[in-house]
Amino acid sequence: MIARISRSQYLILILVAFNLNINGFAQSFSAKGQLWTSTLTSNDVPDGLSSTESTLGYIPTLSLFKNLSNNQLVDIEWAYRLDRAYSGDSLLHNNESHHRYWVRYASEKLEARLGLQKIVFGPSFVLRSLSWFDTIDLKDPTGQTDGVEAFRLRWFPSNSLSIWSWTILNDQDTLSYGSRVELSNSAGEWGLTYHQDPSKSLKVIGQIGIPVSGSHNRIAIDYRYDGFIGFWNESALIKSNRSDIIMATIGADYTLPISNGILIMAEYMSISNKFDSYESSQSYTALMASMPLGMVHQLMFISQFDLEENRSYNYLRWSSTYDHYSLNFILSISPKRTDYNIPNELLPNSLAGFGTGLQFMFIYNH
Repeated sequence: MIARISRSQYLILILVAFNLNINGFAQSFSAKGQLWTSTLTSNDVPDGLSSTESTLGYIPTLSLFKNLSNNQLVDIEWAYRLDRAYSGDSLLHNNESHHRYWVRYASEKLEARLGLQKIVFGPSFVLRSLSWFDTIDLKDPTGQTDGVEAFRLRWFPSNSLSIWSWTILNDQDTLSYGSRVELSNSAGEWGLTYHQDPSKSLKVIGQIGIPVSGSHNRIAIDYRYDGFIGFWNESALIKSNRSDIIMATIGADYTLPISNGILIMAEYMSISNKFDSYESSQSYTALMASMPLGMVHQLMFISQFDLEENRSYNYLRWSSTYDHYSLNFILSISPKRTDYNIPNELLPNSLAGFGTGLQFMFIYNH
């Protein structure tokens, strides 16, 4: 039988932990947040919408923490996300949702965290075979990611070894389970990950959006080595009763000794999907170049190519980062809606990701 727990019960656990510790946290409080606003214009506009799209978002974050004896820490964090998107003067999208709520105990050898949290692992940057529980996108200047409702343990037997385990509550109020081992030595950094999801609902996994129907198991190995060049690999198998999906990413980077240094990165991803008697494959490449211009400015270029569909996605960003805010000027060149064999009504109605776009984004952190 699949274990079940309601979201109200889950939130009660967080509130109980909060109430048990609030008196001890009274003198250790912090408030921070991230505010962003952007304006985007594009030459590929859906019918009935404006050629200008604007967004406004804010994530306030409250933290309570208390240092215990013997290098131990207990802390609580809550964050709420509010963001809106407008097409001209018309509301296009409105989101108000919890972004984080968790309670954590940490010591030199152990970390335990319960609640809505970020779980990220794997060495890849753009084409991430191990983006199982996050929505990190290197092209997003805010650096935000969705979280998962989970209980996660991390144990550090030594400086070179860490062991993770987690239980995740999904949208159907069922529990899935997983673990990970990370090892560092002179040969590089190694990771071995396993996850079991017994729920019967359809899942969409990773940044590419791989659909998996029914209960399934995931197993992955990853590796990174930093020497004259950096090199990494992520390889994953996702197996259900009806499908076998193999995902693999290899990548490398090198810093050219020009000016302040130009970081060059390349990645390749392949996906093989066997569903019943049907087989398909996908492959992608990504190139990135990043160059600091003094202490404040940075120029970054990312080009992604879908080898099967012969589509390219290009992104150029100039960013100026100061103590509390950043200015971001972005040029993107992507396929138009007519380049996809998909009815327009099934495509996102946002301007982002289609055609040639110019965007300005202001981010304020406090």
